[in-house]
Parts: sequence; C-alpha cells; structure tokens
Amino acid sequence: MTARRLLALLPLTFTAAFGLGSMVVTPTAAQEATTLIWNGRLLDGSGNPWIYADVLIRGDRIEAVGDLSDVEADEVIDATGLYVAPGFIDSHSHAGGGLASAGLSHAEPLLAMGLTTVFVNPDGGGPADMAAQHDALMANGLGVNVAQLVPQGSVRRAVMGSADRAATPSELARMREIVQEAMETGAWGLSSGTYYVPGSYTPPEEIEELAKIVAEFGGAYTSHIRDESTYSVGLIAAVDEVINVGRVAGIPAVLTHVKALGPFVWGYGDAIVKRVERAREEGVQVFADQYPYTASATGLDAALLPRWSQAGGRDSLMARMDHPATMARIREGMVDGLARRGGADRIQFRRFRPDPSIEGRLLSDLAEERGEDPIDTAIELIRDGGVSIVSFNMHEDDLERLMAQPWTMTSSDGDLVPMGEGVPHPRTYGAFARKIGLYARDLGVVSLEEAVRSMTSLPALVFGMADRGVLREGAAADIVVFDLAAVDDVAEYTDPHHYSEGMVHVLVNGVPAISEGDFTGERPGQVLKK
Repeated sequence: MTARRLLALLPLTFTAAFGLGSMVVTPTAAQEATTLIWNGRLLDGSGNPWIYADVLIRGDRIEAVGDLSDVEADEVIDATGLYVAPGFIDSHSHAGGGLASAGLSHAEPLLAMGLTTVFVNPDGGGPADMAAQHDALMANGLGVNVAQLVPQGSVRRAVMGSADRAATPSELARMREIVQEAMETGAWGLSSGTYYVPGSYTPPEEIEELAKIVAEFGGAYTSHIRDESTYSVGLIAAVDEVINVGRVAGIPAVLTHVKALGPFVWGYGDAIVKRVERAREEGVQVFADQYPYTASATGLDAALLPRWSQAGGRDSLMARMDHPATMARIREGMVDGLARRGGADRIQFRRFRPDPSIEGRLLSDLAEERGEDPIDTAIELIRDGGVSIVSFNMHEDDLERLMAQPWTMTSSDGDLVPMGEGVPHPRTYGAFARKIGLYARDLGVVSLEEAVRSMTSLPALVFGMADRGVLREGAAADIVVFDLAAVDDVAEYTDPHHYSEGMVHVLVNGVPAISEGDFTGERPGQVLKK
C-alpha cells in the first residue's frame, strides 16, 4: 500500500504553526467527508509561483497538499486548467448589515468574487456590541465567515454622542471598558473613521489609549484617515497620525482604502509610500488596504460639509443651515469641498431614498437641469435626507503605485445591498475579480501570485489569522478554484448590479458555496473569534 493511499484511509487532522513550524497529528472523526481537489495550479497564498498540487479536505480542514494521485475521496473536484488558492479575505467590508439580514445572508455577491472571509465594522462605524452583532449575523446562517472590528466612532457616540470635544477622563474610561468587552468577545481589532463624525472630533491621544487595550489582545488598528486630501490636517499628517497609533500601541496599523483623494493631492501616492517605508524601517508595523478603482464612495454630506457644521447631529446641522450667516459659512466650506473632489461632474448619486430617479446621475447634470449652481443643488439634497455618492477623484498613477507595495492588502469597501437597489459603487460586486483580472492578468501592475497574496496570507498575517489565507496541512478549508481567463468584474459605475465571473468552486469551511460555477445555497460561514 502506498503512503498516499494510506493517508487517504487514516482519519487525521494536521495542525501547524502559521508559516514554518512543527506539525502535530491528532485523531479526528472518521465519519467526516473528504474532498479532493485534483490537478490544479496551486497558489498557496505566500506569493510563491504556482505549482501542480492536489488538496485533500477532511471536514472543515485541509488534511494534505501535494501529489495525491493515489488518494481516494468522497468527492473529487477536477481542477485541470484552473487555479486553486486560499479563499479571499476582505479586510474592509461594509457587508455586516446585509449579512445580518435574511435576504442577504447568502453573501452571493461576495462569494462570486471568491471571498470566504470579510472584516466588518470598518471606518469606525457599525455596532459596538459584538455579542449582539454575532447573534444577528448567525440568525439566518452565513454564506461567508465574518471577523468583527470594534468601531471607535460608534463607541464614542455611545458614550458622548456627536460632541465636538475631547473626552473627559470618565468618558474615556467608559470607552476603554467597551473596547475591552468587545475584544474579550473575540473582536480582531479597532477601526476608526477620523474623517467622519464623530471620529473627526477625536484627538489622536484618545485613539492611542483605546489602541493600547487592543494591544493586550494582539489586535490591529485600521483607520479611514483624518484627511485623504486637504480637508483638515492634510494627507501626509493624517498618514503620520495612523502610523503613530501603531508606534505607541505596538500593534499593526492599517491605512484603510489608502488613496490620494482629489486633484489637490494627485501624485502624493509616492509620498505615502515613503512615509510607510520610513516607519517600517523604524520598526512600526504599518500596512494598507486598497480597492482597485479610481472612484471612491461616501455620503454627500461627508464629502462637502465642513465638520464643525455637523457637530451635535442632524438636528444641529439643520438649525445651522436655517441661520443665514452660519449657512453662508457652510456654503463656503462646501465650495472648497467640491473643489477638492474635482467638481460637480465627478460626483454621481448612488442612493437617494426621497427621489430614486436621480440615482446614477451626476451632480453637474442635475444642477444644469434645475438651472442651479451645483452647490445649491447639493444643499437641497442634504436638507432632504441622506445622499450617498460615488466620487471620481483618484489618479491611476497613485492607484498603481500604492497597489504594487508588498504591504498593501486588497479590500472592497463594499456594501451588500439587494440586487437592483440603488446604484452602488461597482466595488460591491467586483473589487477582487478586478484586481486579478484587470490589474494582474491584463495590465501586469502586480503578478497573479502577488495579487493572491494581497488577498489571502497578507491580511491573515496582519490580523493574526493563523489558520486562514494559506493552503497547507491543518489550515481551514476556505478555498477558491478559478478560471483565470474567465475572471471578470462585470459591474460598471452606472450598471453595477452584476456578479463577478470566473469562480468555478468556492469552499467555505470545507463546504461548497459555489460548485461548477453555481451557488449551492449552503451557508457554512461562521463569526470568527480572535
């Protein structure tokens, strides 16, 4: 009997340290089903070139990797001509709310991109109660795994609302307690959105204190930085602020959806790279994540309103807008904000509940139709309710410069919305397929191996996921099998509601969520605990 044949008959589970290390063999249930992925081009997630190798799965774990041609299994997936890689990890996803709903917990748009794990609650937003969110996420089953971040903005709002001031010692103590409780529940780190309200009212020292709590649990810090342009402290100072949190707390710090936003800072991608490299040489663990598009997405109020005008919440904002002298100051700030974004022809509405007919249109076109200055049109829309936008404000050179860095992960920054609702940013459906198809296969900005590493082992390393993001014995059986020639991000800016193509098989915790290109309806995802 060959060694490979013997391996197939032994009910073994292998566990090993992340990276190199000793291997421990322990018994597992003999009744666990086995799946063999055979004859694929294996990309192990490390950035190494592909090799021909087979993967044997038993239950929710990878049992063996190598030449397993003599092994028998309950199910066999023929991966001839296809690539086999670890399931993709999205380090920045707004899909948490959708995944917690009955209608979207299937996670089909995410699975179609090859995602098997998503980090939720980015930008300092989302629920601060990790246990309650866990229960909501698991209520209807999950198509993908979810990792929770503690949202600093939500923590601050729970303690002191939208007050534009530093926290008192007692308020800071309460925030520290909330963060500690969340980390004890299994959160993976702290997120902030110091560009947004109320995060923008937070002094850096306050975040550093919360990050020290995260450090006790080996967590990471991710931030939508205070300024990606010239809104307040400036892009480079905002980058330095995040780096310093990592320095003070001694934890990985992530410049999330890293960019140089707007024509005033185009070309600053190189300056960001130099800042990060300098910090890393010093010994600070600095990383970034990025979605592969030159358009961002946010709210119209966040894009144009000066932050002082939003202190105290929407009622306070409306009161200020009703005061003529104050409204004049707000308008001046909005003029500056629109200039930073590159003008009204670079802002597209993605969702506006009071009038869905404007969704997908440009601010410039709507203003011209109404015979108004675009600022006046924007003021009317903000008064009428929340308006979310796509903003075409990055330069391709900066995008590619930042993408090529070995410390840049891939992310989507995407929502999870009902099919056909609104005109969301196409990253919701296409970010990971676009990185592989356009930027690796077609343009060669990064190699295929590096593209896969940026969405597998790199985020696993940054957040300390020892058993995901790699194909090796003992790792979780989160696996994608894709047809490189067929990978395509079909979603477009004005027609975004299309799933990505090219994923032939997607397994989450060893269970097929996509098989032969079709969704299986299985929901094998879990809320992962650190």
